Amino acid sequence: MITHPSFTVEPWSLRETELNLDVLAQSESVFALSNGHIGWRGNLDEGEPHGLPGAYLNGVHERHPLPYAEAGYGYPESGQTLINITDGKIIRLLVDDHPCDLRYGRLLAHERVLDFRSGVLSRSARWMSPGGRTVRITSRRLVSFTQRAVAAVVYEVEPVDGPAAVAVQSELVANEQLPSYQGDPRVAAAIESPLVPEEHFAQETRLRLVHCTGTSRLRVAAAADHLVYGPQGTSWSAQSEPDVSRLTVTADLVPGQPLRLVKFVAYGWSGERSLPAVHDQVDGAVAAALSTGWDGLVAAQREYLHRFWACADVEVEGDAQIQQAVRFALFHVLQAAARGEDRAIPAKGLTGTGYDGHCFWDTESYVLPLLTYTAPETVASALRSRHRMLPAARERARQLGLAGAAFPWRTIDGAECSAYWPAGTAAFHVNADIALAAARYVMATGDEDFERGEGLDLLVDTARLWRSLGHHDPEGVFHIDGVTGPDEYSAVARDNLYTNLMARQNLLTAADMATRHPERAEELGVDEEEAAGWRDAAARMAVPYNASLGVHEQSAGFTTFQHWDFEATPPENYPLLLHYPYFDLYRKQVVKQADLVMAIVECPHLFSAEEKARNFAYYEALTVRDSSLSACFQAVLAAETGHLRLAYAYLSEAALMDLDDLEHNTRDGLHIASLAGTWIALVTGFGGMRRYFGVAGEPDRLSFSPRLPEALSRVAFTVLVRGRRLKVDVGPSHARYTLGEGEPLTVLHHGDPIDLTTDAPVDRPIPPAPNRPEPQQPPGRRPVGLPTGEEHRTAVED
Repeated sequence: MITHPSFTVEPWSLRETELNLDVLAQSESVFALSNGHIGWRGNLDEGEPHGLPGAYLNGVHERHPLPYAEAGYGYPESGQTLINITDGKIIRLLVDDHPCDLRYGRLLAHERVLDFRSGVLSRSARWMSPGGRTVRITSRRLVSFTQRAVAAVVYEVEPVDGPAAVAVQSELVANEQLPSYQGDPRVAAAIESPLVPEEHFAQETRLRLVHCTGTSRLRVAAAADHLVYGPQGTSWSAQSEPDVSRLTVTADLVPGQPLRLVKFVAYGWSGERSLPAVHDQVDGAVAAALSTGWDGLVAAQREYLHRFWACADVEVEGDAQIQQAVRFALFHVLQAAARGEDRAIPAKGLTGTGYDGHCFWDTESYVLPLLTYTAPETVASALRSRHRMLPAARERARQLGLAGAAFPWRTIDGAECSAYWPAGTAAFHVNADIALAAARYVMATGDEDFERGEGLDLLVDTARLWRSLGHHDPEGVFHIDGVTGPDEYSAVARDNLYTNLMARQNLLTAADMATRHPERAEELGVDEEEAAGWRDAAARMAVPYNASLGVHEQSAGFTTFQHWDFEATPPENYPLLLHYPYFDLYRKQVVKQADLVMAIVECPHLFSAEEKARNFAYYEALTVRDSSLSACFQAVLAAETGHLRLAYAYLSEAALMDLDDLEHNTRDGLHIASLAGTWIALVTGFGGMRRYFGVAGEPDRLSFSPRLPEALSRVAFTVLVRGRRLKVDVGPSHARYTLGEGEPLTVLHHGDPIDLTTDAPVDRPIPPAPNRPEPQQPPGRRPVGLPTGEEHRTAVED
């Protein structure tokens, strides 16, 4: 893990058995704690050394100007960047006047453990100060799932080999010094000193700081209170300055007599409420946490996670590393979304400032599918965040001369922040991704209030966008021109297949939903003629196909482009976008990430088995996976087309994206979509789960076509469907379906219907996978760990 043997493989935790300063920033990301509202990176308690200090609040950002060599109409004027807010986790330590900095003295032992079932990060260390005194340090830290505004730390220090004079400084710190920023200096100015002091307070054991961002004018408050346990003579005092509020505790300790500090921290922010209102909010939250106590917070945390794992756990037998990785992934995806409460889910969650803290389309296409079937209440919240963006999206559409709503490619609060329009504005598929996420949520939960309200709003506005963006040619075929699909190496294309098929489903689902809710549809101005126009555009949607090759085209004419010269591309020139001009990528057959493959997975009923196999083989040879979003969907289609060994390799790549730092940027935060992709590869891939949206009176349904690779002996998972809890247990030759609770349910197993009740599980045999030649990847781009054909034959013979 992270290329260091100090990370052990365990089923329910992530353990680091020694401190490695050369990967400190990466470990801060993987040990980060969050609840979707508050994010604390896994920095050491003492604050230093650090790779990237970080404390975040979902939605708190600063604006900065976007640079253009040549500006154009419709270009966004300002960007948004997630900022480091007041850091409440710092507890500095001095031993006989020596600051505890693990770069000095001698670090005799150090261990950190992130427990996925308790949600607690534990740390233990033995450190000898430069003066020769050894102390034992232990700490435990959590960000509460049940008290949204609260985080807490227990910090304990005890001398080991003689008496020691100890000082512990518990701090709230704003405007922390950050590593130098190498990009636009205007962005650096925005993120390095973003908070303007408004109030500071320290009295007895209570601390508080209130700041406001300079440009976005968001008010941020943090408060802390403490419980102190120490020997007789322990004393403390509190001081505050505009950017620091500090409680200092001093004690003379002897072995067997520790000093223990329990710190409760609360956060609040608003773009509208007054300073007294915000500081009263955090004072109230910290008082509630103090009343609950540390043990109460831990007990509530365990209970919350117990309920989550009962619905979300994926059991994997045959690969202990994948078992750990999928639970690591599920835990961090939950942390990114649990208490976001109508705020968007950033691409890095709240684990770092990568991608400026923006959310993208991958929230709806990667993260929400997992949460829809495991923690659906978080999905409603995330979709309401998109609904809050509707006014800005409608205004953006009007600016572009379109009807409906044009959702931003990247954003924090709803304003478009992409300065490169071919990979931003032109990526209109984000609108269909949002619409289909809303439809998926309604299908899986039966939430009629959401369907009638926010869901219909989202579906209608996105359908109107497609109808105004596309056009019928003289033969009546409906085309959508000038768009960028998921593959950002093929920009501003005609009839991107993924975009067209997702828009098709968007149009049909919107028309069907409007028919089910005529009164609401009338409120939105949807009449029979408009709905009929949506259905007509969907029925006549262009589907590019090359008959001579027998494959669908990623976009019209794509298969006629010159092939990229992979043989002449050295390994060090990946990712290609950092070494070649975009214009050269745009005019060649080279694919950054799964695009047409995603279209097949999302719209499986529109392709035959043979079409899927031919398409997968063709595009596999062109896909370089210069994005962390690719491997999981390649795993899904590889499994469906019978290439189970290849699917397993792609599963491993998605699962270990951050634990092995495969993209070399885990220091900036975790890849939340790739983590969710671990679940997608296991459940949608080896579980073969597909969802079919029913339109025009057809029923919605779930289908499963499970198959396992040789490396795995069992995969079991649970999905929630309309109040039902369905467990699917897949072995090498049979699958078992168990309805744990709820009304009877009919699902498909390899195309055959199964009627399930809670009376007894149902077993079904798994048919053998089709025998097809394994497709080839571009030279040098085989997934990590996939042996060549000769290596595989030798391993089988051995």
